[in-house]
Amino acid sequence: MQAEKNITTNRNILIEENTVYSEYLERDVRFDAYLPTAGINPEQMSLLLINDGQDLPRMSFDNILESLYEQKEIEPIFCMGIYCGAERKREYGTIYSADYKGRGDKAGLYSKFIFDELLPFIRKQYHTPSFKDKSFAGFSLGGLSALDIVWNHAGEFQKAGIFSGSLWWRRKAYDKGYEDEKDRLMHLQIRYGTMYPWLKFFLQTGVLDESADRNNNGIIDSIDDALDLIVELKAKGYTNEHLHYLQMDDGKHDVPTWGRAFPEFLKWGWGIK
Repeated sequence: MQAEKNITTNRNILIEENTVYSEYLERDVRFDAYLPTAGINPEQMSLLLINDGQDLPRMSFDNILESLYEQKEIEPIFCMGIYCGAERKREYGTIYSADYKGRGDKAGLYSKFIFDELLPFIRKQYHTPSFKDKSFAGFSLGGLSALDIVWNHAGEFQKAGIFSGSLWWRRKAYDKGYEDEKDRLMHLQIRYGTMYPWLKFFLQTGVLDESADRNNNGIIDSIDDALDLIVELKAKGYTNEHLHYLQMDDGKHDVPTWGRAFPEFLKWGWGIK
C-alpha cells in the first residue's frame, strides 16, 4: 500500500489526511486521523473508527474534540474518519447478507479492508502495536456497517455508535411478503448471535429522520427499528448498562444533527468521571 498524508495542527488536535490504495476495494481510500497533541502513548488511547468520515469536516469534528478536550470532559481518543467511496451502498451493509436489492454485496470486502489493510496501516504508521480498546461508529448506512462489523468481530471492539442507522436493511421488499420479525437483517443477526458482555451500544435517532411509517403505528420507521433493535439486544442479555439511546425531538437525518449528537456519544463512551 502506498500512503500519502497532509497534516493540520490545531491547539489540541493534530489532523492527518491519509490516502491508501485498497486491494480489496480496488480504490483509493482516504481517512483522516484526529490525534490529541498532548504527549500520550497511543497504546494508552482508545481507537475510534468512523464510517462516512467525509461528514466529519462538515460537522466541525475538530472543534467538537477541541471543546471536549478544553473542558476536560473526555479522555484522549485516536479518531479515524474513513471516507466512503462511489460504491458506498455496496461496501456498507451487513456481512450476513446483501439486502433485497443486492446492496451491501461488498460488505465482506469492506470488512477485510478494515482488518487486513487499514488496521495494519494504523499500527505501522503510528508505531502502535495495540490500543487500549477499539470502537466503531457511523451515520445512516455507515452506522449499520459499523454495528455489523462490531457484532461480527466482537473480540476486536468494545463499543458501537449508530447515528440514524439504516436498521431497516431488509432481505425482502415490502410488497414481497416482508415481515419485521423475519426480514430485518441486523435484527436477525443479533437474535441468532452470541451475547458478548463487554460490548456497549449507543443509538441515536431523530423524530424528523423521515416520515415513513410502514406499520401505521404513529412512530416513524427509523425509531421503530432502533427501539426494536434494543429489544433484541435486551433479549440477548444486554442491560441499560450496555445501552444508551438518544432520541432528538428536533433531530433530522443530516450532518448537523449528528454533529450535535456526537459530543454525547463521546462523553458516554470516554467521559472523564
